[in-house]
Amino acid sequence: MTVTKPDLTPADPAASASEALWAAVGHLRNQQHEKGWWKGELATNVTMDAEDLLLRAFLGISTPEVTEPAARWIRSQQRADGTWATFHDGPGDLSTTVEAWVALRLAGDAPEAAHMRAAADFVQAEGGVEKSRVFTRIWLALFGLQEWDDLPNLPPEMIFLPSWFPLNIYDWGCWARQTVVPLTVVATLRPVRPLPFGIDELRSGAARPAQESITSIAGLFQRLDGVLHGYARRPIAPVRSLAMRHAAEWILARQEADGGWGGIQPPWVYSLLALHLMGYSLDHPAMRAGLAGLDGFVIVEDTPDGPIRRLEACQSPVWDTALSVAALFEAGVPGDDPAVLRATEWLLSEQISGGGDWQVRRPKLESGGWAFEFANDVYPDTDDTAEIVIALHRVVPPDPQRLRDAIDRAAKWTVGMQSQDGGWGAFDADNTSTLPTKLPFCDFGAVIDPPSADVTAHVVEMMAVLGRADEESCRRGVRWLLDNQETDGSWFGRWGANYVYGTGAAVPALVAAGVDPCSKPIRAAVDWLAGHQNSDGGWGEDLRSYRDPAWIGRGTSTASQTAWALLALLAAAPDTEAVERGVAWLIETQRPDGGWDEDHFTGTGFPGDFYINYHMYRLVFPIWALGRYLSMRQEPRL
Repeated sequence: MTVTKPDLTPADPAASASEALWAAVGHLRNQQHEKGWWKGELATNVTMDAEDLLLRAFLGISTPEVTEPAARWIRSQQRADGTWATFHDGPGDLSTTVEAWVALRLAGDAPEAAHMRAAADFVQAEGGVEKSRVFTRIWLALFGLQEWDDLPNLPPEMIFLPSWFPLNIYDWGCWARQTVVPLTVVATLRPVRPLPFGIDELRSGAARPAQESITSIAGLFQRLDGVLHGYARRPIAPVRSLAMRHAAEWILARQEADGGWGGIQPPWVYSLLALHLMGYSLDHPAMRAGLAGLDGFVIVEDTPDGPIRRLEACQSPVWDTALSVAALFEAGVPGDDPAVLRATEWLLSEQISGGGDWQVRRPKLESGGWAFEFANDVYPDTDDTAEIVIALHRVVPPDPQRLRDAIDRAAKWTVGMQSQDGGWGAFDADNTSTLPTKLPFCDFGAVIDPPSADVTAHVVEMMAVLGRADEESCRRGVRWLLDNQETDGSWFGRWGANYVYGTGAAVPALVAAGVDPCSKPIRAAVDWLAGHQNSDGGWGEDLRSYRDPAWIGRGTSTASQTAWALLALLAAAPDTEAVERGVAWLIETQRPDGGWDEDHFTGTGFPGDFYINYHMYRLVFPIWALGRYLSMRQEPRL
């Protein structure tokens, strides 16, 4: 299809918005892969690269061709104060800095070098390596830099706990479950492969903190950890051997076609470690595929200082493609546009027909969802599936029945994943037990997958666009959203930063589902957004808002967060000054190539701990907002 630039005069009040939209859509089209998908970089922090170097050192497969460019990248991300952070412009992070320091020692950096001394000084000031997270200390223990006895214990026998029993592996979120099972193997075998250096520079000598009160759940679990350590020294041998075999079989059964586990770094590397320690050689097909698959996560770039190598924690082609198709529709692209049809064909080929761990809680539910990554057939998620359905229902395909069947299967699966409280989690239904979060092991990241406002909103909106807003499942979802609105009018954002994301998802969904835009909950949300608009007209929210309420709704304006706020306002209060100022900010900050710069992270992996910069967000969401802005004013789009 040939897209012609809108013929608008400068006097037209929508001319600038139309020009910006036209340029952005052209930029988006240029990024589509010939097979139909879109994929932007998924940037995180240097722990991915540090742990990759540690993994290779442990397996004995380190090479200068990998180590030197990876170390160059890690050095390039160190800040002037000697620290590494978990997100752009964030505070220094103790565990990230420890892992980066150790990785650079592997690469040959001397501890007396200025950048290494600065990092060590920060670690010491923060309490030393003793206060780093459990995952960091596990990596250190692998090399004899940390005592295994000082780490929390999780026995492999937990693989035998039935799904109704507390702390069974299905009480954990899918990403945590896939990580914990292999770690029970690693922590049981307690390998040590010494390095030719120590980490005394990072030790503070601080005593272990006192245990919590035995009357608290955390204190009870701390004492249970002591019992488990005792059992680890004298386990019931036949039971332990059987548990180790079952764990290895569980891990192998969940290896994906690309060689990975869940399409994400943590379970991938820990599964490789577990299998290796269980006797699987590097030439074993599972190990060979797993290591080769990691290469697909590598990004290599040339710089004036030499090549750099960095590792993505995950890849998001299904998510990026769904959002791109939806954005094109909002921009006025017709349903039979060639780019849309190529994307549709690719998405249909990615729909999952097999089973997965989600069937533990929903055994009679038929498959039909989509996952986030290129290869992740075991863990489809409701969030991707809902957004894909929202996009695909507007496609005009050559085979309408095939598309309708795919949408019907997807909607049935997604609705069937509703939790008992009426909301939706991302990967599992009723994954709400808080017991795993109380374990001493769980000091990093979200480990359960309860319903969240952003995911629930996307599913509610999916049902609304399918004409199913009056169904009881949708009404329960609406009630869940209204019941979980914050007292200030916003919604918490689980998978995006943060209250701007949650509110940007909830308001359009509620309005689409029939909630009156003039109702009290919607007006409260509108007032919250208007009250948190920056003086430059944009919106931004710093990721520190997950831990520090002072940052809620506050931060440097970004393209994606401004678009989220606009989508909410356009659904409920389109004729406001806030909308005009937000649109003006997008227009003024657009690059000549049609895109936007966005150094700040606006995606969330684990609230409070792990964050993501989705490179596609800065493009697809502004297109979405600008297109909807012009549409609501009945102005020309594309």
